[in-house]
Amino acid sequence: MTVGVHSITEGVMTANEMTWRHDVDALVFRPDWHEGDCFVHRLALRTMSGESDQEACEAYFRVHREVFERAARSKIQRAGLAPEQNFHLTSRDVRRALTE
Repeated sequence: MTVGVHSITEGVMTANEMTWRHDVDALVFRPDWHEGDCFVHRLALRTMSGESDQEACEAYFRVHREVFERAARSKIQRAGLAPEQNFHLTSRDVRRALTE
């Protein structure tokens, strides 16, 4: 399995799903209009939510999914990412989406 801008080979995630990747300590979701996966590290989630345990991070994501989707769309457009490219969001990316 590789991480970064390459495909995850352990199965295919679909839109509206999320999972926790223990190997990279990050929540992973697939934006509903993109073929690559989006990674949000635990520390970025902690910065936004004030909580760092996995369950709290997942709950925060579920409540704010729409903001994460907007942040992902904006980052993809800004960076000119290919449709299948994996990428990560920082807390700054998500905060920026709150003001767009």
